[in-house]
Amino acid sequence: MQHNPGFLAAVERSRANIQETDVHAVKARMDAGETLTIVDVREDLEFAAKRIPGSVHLGKGVIERDIETVFPQKDQELLLVCGGGFRSALAAEAIQAMGYTQAISVDGGVRIWADAGYPMDTSAL
Repeated sequence: MQHNPGFLAAVERSRANIQETDVHAVKARMDAGETLTIVDVREDLEFAAKRIPGSVHLGKGVIERDIETVFPQKDQELLLVCGGGFRSALAAEAIQAMGYTQAISVDGGVRIWADAGYPMDTSAL
């Protein structure tokens, strides 16, 4: 998908202010037995179609409204994913501004995760 220049500029501004990791580092941590909290910020239909196993859905459109209810511990590590790592960067910056100190955007997102052959959950919700 070709993104608009203004959107890409906003993502780059966010990336300058947040922590990031990539899908391969997340998978390595999972393989090492770590329990991770993966928050999928994509749209409802995207999440319903396929997702990283065990991920929790909090769409970017509602994350600021609902994050404190779902994850009240503001020092909890939250790995945010989207389709490619753009929306997750914006969401990470937004919840970081709300006091979340371990909001980490996963660069590459679900697209690179699936392309790498990592497991996907495609079961009906």
